[in-house]
Amino acid sequence: MTLSGNQPYFLPYLGYWQLIHAADRFLIADDYAYIRAGWVNRNYILVNGQPHFLRVETAGGIASRLIMDKRVAMKPAWLQDKLKTLRMAYHRAPFFEAGYALAERILLNPERNLSLFLEYSIREVCAYLGITTPISHSSDLPGNSLLRREERIYDFCARLGAETYINLPGGQKLYDYEAFAAHGIRLRFIQPVLKPYKQFGDRFTERLSILDAIMFNPPDALHAMLDDFTWIDG
Repeated sequence: MTLSGNQPYFLPYLGYWQLIHAADRFLIADDYAYIRAGWVNRNYILVNGQPHFLRVETAGGIASRLIMDKRVAMKPAWLQDKLKTLRMAYHRAPFFEAGYALAERILLNPERNLSLFLEYSIREVCAYLGITTPISHSSDLPGNSLLRREERIYDFCARLGAETYINLPGGQKLYDYEAFAAHGIRLRFIQPVLKPYKQFGDRFTERLSILDAIMFNPPDALHAMLDDFTWIDG
């Protein structure tokens, strides 16, 4: 069994969805530290040809150090402003209606626990992209949060019966092939191939939110993109 996992990010780029799709099971790392000014609650969309943040406002203060402890703090007027921005930015995109309906369902979700709000968005996008990988939470495994870094992953794999753990390329700076092998786990990374698609202008802006790809591409093309990566092995 192949396992992957990552923090619950807000409408992340294509590589995140490739990681979920490539695994037999995906773990939402909800009991990990919330990084302020990170990517958990924001991502880039394209506004007037330039990257522009679309974000989920949060609350909870310094005591809420875990993602699962943070709260969503978006007033109705803010939500409408975000939807207005999306409509203004993408109303001429070929698949705007479907993309906007998806974004509307996600942003208007009344859930105010940040982790659960993001999980809902992840499941909604997975359904749209045709990803069927089972999803669970790191917090479902009691005692795992007491471990550190890669020790947590060894524990995930042992408890869930995973022989292979996969990650995005940034994980190469964190994890060691031989250390994983010593625990009976094959470590692999996927290298997303982010091919340009037609946006509004002649210049392609890459690594935007998956929402951008959804606005410009039909579902069958998006599903094909999920397999457009190469493997990095030790």
